[in-house]
Amino acid sequence: MSEGVETVGLDTPPRLAVDRLLDDRETRIIVCCGAGGVGKTTTAAALGVRAAGRGRKAVVLTIDPARRLAQSMGIDSLDNTPRRVEVAGEGGGELHAMMLDMKRTFDEIVEAHADAERARAILANPFYQSLSAGFAGTQEYMAMEKLGQLRARDDWDLIIVDTPPSRSALDFLDAPKRLGSFLDGKFIRVLMAPAKVGGRAGMKFLNVGMSMMTGTLSKLMGASLLKDVQTFVAAMDTMFGGFRTRADATFRLLQAPGTAFLVVAAPEPDALREAAYFVERLAEERMPLAGLVLNRVHASGADQLSAERALAAAENLEEGGIVDQESGKAGLRDTAAEPPGADDDTTAVDRITAGLLRLHAERMQVIAREQRTRDRFTSLHPEVAVTEVAALPGDVHDLAGLRAIGERLAAGVPAGA
Repeated sequence: MSEGVETVGLDTPPRLAVDRLLDDRETRIIVCCGAGGVGKTTTAAALGVRAAGRGRKAVVLTIDPARRLAQSMGIDSLDNTPRRVEVAGEGGGELHAMMLDMKRTFDEIVEAHADAERARAILANPFYQSLSAGFAGTQEYMAMEKLGQLRARDDWDLIIVDTPPSRSALDFLDAPKRLGSFLDGKFIRVLMAPAKVGGRAGMKFLNVGMSMMTGTLSKLMGASLLKDVQTFVAAMDTMFGGFRTRADATFRLLQAPGTAFLVVAAPEPDALREAAYFVERLAEERMPLAGLVLNRVHASGADQLSAERALAAAENLEEGGIVDQESGKAGLRDTAAEPPGADDDTTAVDRITAGLLRLHAERMQVIAREQRTRDRFTSLHPEVAVTEVAALPGDVHDLAGLRAIGERLAAGVPAGA
């Protein structure tokens, strides 16, 4: 049995033992992934707070543009530099947090892998500025780069990554390959060709073909943009291989035994469908899956009263029918024995009670729907460990809220269950 998993029963999925996962010193990286809007950022932050409280030196890397993480941790703002979060930890536990600055991370790569003159030329290039700020997949690629940087520093014994919000949870894994394919693609190689062929002979050989190609590209892109691209490619020539090399190294790091993926989902069909797809993709890529965090699960402490019985009782009250039970049989109200005005009071109480019964019925229907959705997932993936986190009445906005989420993550059952 792997770390972080507890068996429960033949018909019940294994329980994800979050504290066991956090306490395992062999676990160095936890990646929280899943569809957008399912609580990945809150989960990552809560795991960081709980890990620090249990003695780990943890850093949380978030790519969430809403800046909720900084606010909940009591920090004015987060940037590309890890900042200390004041949390009480056992045995020297610490917590740092940071928010990925996509462009700054790209700039750091250029500065680290190019000489000063070439770095200045690249950073000032208009095409580079556009690429570093918004090229498709750049954010996910830079998240991978930053993860590699943090792991290389070895200042923390646990790195928790909140993957970028995107339409597909797979973008985090695919981005390095996409950006590498772009940098290794035919278009880039053609633009690099003049720089790679030395001397006049080479230039004469390429002159006719390049003139035709650049003429066509100038019409499509504009002469100024084409010149910017060619200047960028010439300056970046020696760095292209490094992008692919580092991407491959980080990809292998994600496959290593010290990494654990947590798929985060809500108990909704679309989110769990995405989670199932991600579980299958992780298996294909041979990446270690710790389990599923099922967020915002509803529960009730009065689940012995079914939705059907609650609705029936509400209808009886609203219709002024059977409300009292005598000797196991239904009985009608004795209106003659009631004092003056009691009828109005009783009617008001009945309306309130009926409303509460209908609310309870709605909640029980939600619980049943969530249970069916979860059961479909677990029937397809019975080997995946699961922990459930109860839905909260409001947003998490401080460290106390993150600690509460951490406790529910560790407990693995929704409140009231």
